Amino acid sequence: MAEELNRLPLHALHAELGGKFVPFAGYEMAVQYADGVMAEHLWCREKAGLFDVSHMGQVLLPPHQAQALEALVPVDVLDLEVGRQRYGFFTNDDGGILDDLMIARRDADLFLVVNAACKAADIAHLRAHLGGVQPVEGRALLALQGPLAEAALTRMVPDAAAMRFMDVAVMTWQGAELWLSRSGYTGEDGFEISLPAENAEAFARALLEMEEVAPIGLGARDSLRLEAGLPLYGQDLSPGISPIEARLGWAVSKARRADGARAGGFPGAPRILAEMAGGALRKRVGLRPEGRAPMRAGVPLFADAEGGPGIGVVTSGGFGPSVGGPIAMGLIDSAVPDGAMVYGEVRGKRLPAAQVAIPFYKKTYKR
Repeated sequence: MAEELNRLPLHALHAELGGKFVPFAGYEMAVQYADGVMAEHLWCREKAGLFDVSHMGQVLLPPHQAQALEALVPVDVLDLEVGRQRYGFFTNDDGGILDDLMIARRDADLFLVVNAACKAADIAHLRAHLGGVQPVEGRALLALQGPLAEAALTRMVPDAAAMRFMDVAVMTWQGAELWLSRSGYTGEDGFEISLPAENAEAFARALLEMEEVAPIGLGARDSLRLEAGLPLYGQDLSPGISPIEARLGWAVSKARRADGARAGGFPGAPRILAEMAGGALRKRVGLRPEGRAPMRAGVPLFADAEGGPGIGVVTSGGFGPSVGGPIAMGLIDSAVPDGAMVYGEVRGKRLPAAQVAIPFYKKTYKR
């Protein structure tokens, strides 16, 4: 029996705009529009792209549950200031990543945004460890990303101009309460906007009427985040990959590190803190395959052009429109020297790929 897919509140608008739909995380999602992934990607880099990310999970927690939430993540939740947001991840007892998420502190609550494919498990995980977990119903989630995102949004919500990267705020538009964060998943400046589902179409149409704003689908969302070196849960992150292997040690808050005020105390802390001190067995790396052929997720990696054991696997890969060639991220043995050439086996043939720094494309957040 075919999977019955959920539809987003703006499904009819996506169809009207010429969206091509694909199944994703249990939803029918627009992967691209008439101009195609390449054009959408470059538009977002140059102007402003509007993404419908209403499939993501939105969850509210009472503010007094900050300490209980902190016990589930290697993140400083207690000292997170009102009006600010922090990136984090749920970890398991083995030090792997159950999901990555955004944690915002507001006046009356903690607001979490989690990945669509994990949201049921995340809500169950939260409810098993703390009280007052309130999944948000009846709200859409949009992302407006790109160098002209501020100019577009502030025509409708002028006060958004004062927000800095990772600020959160509550504002209104035509009587609708907007939950804003200055963040995103493209490497560009921009905003994520939670708003009542019944107001979402009017809000989206008002933005799309602006000459600098265009709709962007899942395809370009993936190529944009890949160029920005941002990991995707289920590929670059998983229950079997630790934050240190994924090169996310920067997101382990100082207060939770071995010499911090509240060291450890989260699932998998012994492994994660040991890897921070002594290194992990694997590492996430950036790769630039030679030639024009992309190396997709799942391609096995080797240290030699012929023979020898495998050293890892490509976790994300594709074409980078802004860098003009194929790019990939892989998880490889830490014993492989930085900068050493590696080889991906594509259709039985090993092709060379250079290790390079990530991000592949410079991030342009508003600090």
